[in-house]
Amino acid sequence: MSKVISLAETLRALAPCIRTEDEAIEAAKSLADEIRSGSNLRDRQRILPHHEMEMAGQSGLLGITVPVEYGGADISNPFLAEVLAILSEADSSIGQIPQNHFYILDVLRLAGSEEQKRYFFGRALAGDHFANALAEKNAEAAGMVSTRLVADGPGFRISGQKYYSTGALFADWIAIFALDIQDRIMMAIVPRATEGLTIIDDWTGFGQRTTASGTVLIDNVYVAADSVIDYYRVFEHPSPLGSLGQLLHAAIDLGIARAAFADMIDFVKTKSRGNRNLGIEIASSDPLAIARAGSVAARIEAAAAVIERAGRKVDIAQVSPSADTVTDASLTVAAAKILATEAALEATNTLFELAGTSATDESLNLDRHWRNARTHTVHDPVRWKHHALGDFHLNGKLPQPNGQF
Repeated sequence: MSKVISLAETLRALAPCIRTEDEAIEAAKSLADEIRSGSNLRDRQRILPHHEMEMAGQSGLLGITVPVEYGGADISNPFLAEVLAILSEADSSIGQIPQNHFYILDVLRLAGSEEQKRYFFGRALAGDHFANALAEKNAEAAGMVSTRLVADGPGFRISGQKYYSTGALFADWIAIFALDIQDRIMMAIVPRATEGLTIIDDWTGFGQRTTASGTVLIDNVYVAADSVIDYYRVFEHPSPLGSLGQLLHAAIDLGIARAAFADMIDFVKTKSRGNRNLGIEIASSDPLAIARAGSVAARIEAAAAVIERAGRKVDIAQVSPSADTVTDASLTVAAAKILATEAALEATNTLFELAGTSATDESLNLDRHWRNARTHTVHDPVRWKHHALGDFHLNGKLPQPNGQF
């Protein structure tokens, strides 16, 4: 790779190499135990998880999708989704931050050169974190890109402004999406410390408050030619890349649902009061509350099951990509996203319905679950998932392949 690549900060201990899916789950549980206790305070005071993301890098989890031939475990997608669900249950902001890291690594797998794969996969295995600079606030429509790569000697220059750059503030590498001279979307990977690259912490969403999903300013940034990947090629043939991204978003919603459900169960069992007017001595014996809790538990279990099923279909589509396998994966992931969204919203609403007025005390900050669910679930509106499923079954139509399907 070029000398520009060597500017990345590498002065840290190498992350342990995770070899199996079971090891990945255990590493996720261990990290979740470390980050869970501070999640409430981080949300209330908007304390950004710099230390926690360093821990994530040092856990080995950022390299778990690296293909076996490049030294990774290449864990299956059901396990990858469960890793993010485990982290999101402990702190949904931290669960969301690496979502685009794994997306970028899959772009590298699908469209990177051998040299790019060897280098960047090696960095992921060492614990480096990749984040994106994709979305543009002033674009005519969501998903449109106007930022351009301009040739400059052996490399390129990029200028522009991106927003909703989740995790960029914590990352070692930023993947900038820009158009080449032929209006094809490219992905340029640059070190976070590159001259001309400014990351602004201006994310003000009421939920997912510590994802640092802010603005990236790109001022005449130089990019070596060997750091540019032909992103557009991913969509020239059937590919489940969009399905992978959406599967991981569904896993984040599942984690939020589990967290809200756990806090609701604990509160009702230990703090909520019964209603003697109705002959209910303790809140947990209320037959309607019992039934409601069971309904939410069933919805969460259903979402988890469909996420696992969808992950297996993404596995199949990655190994044997075809129109049929990719379509099957896309539709099942859409269903998983719908169910996970519904589970997250129902669990976070039911928390207050069953726990009662005392659960609304600001000092408890239980509303963070609803705020996180409501913020994250509008990332890709599920009304279009319903539409995609219905249009396929009624009319045999599929949406144009992109990052949302």
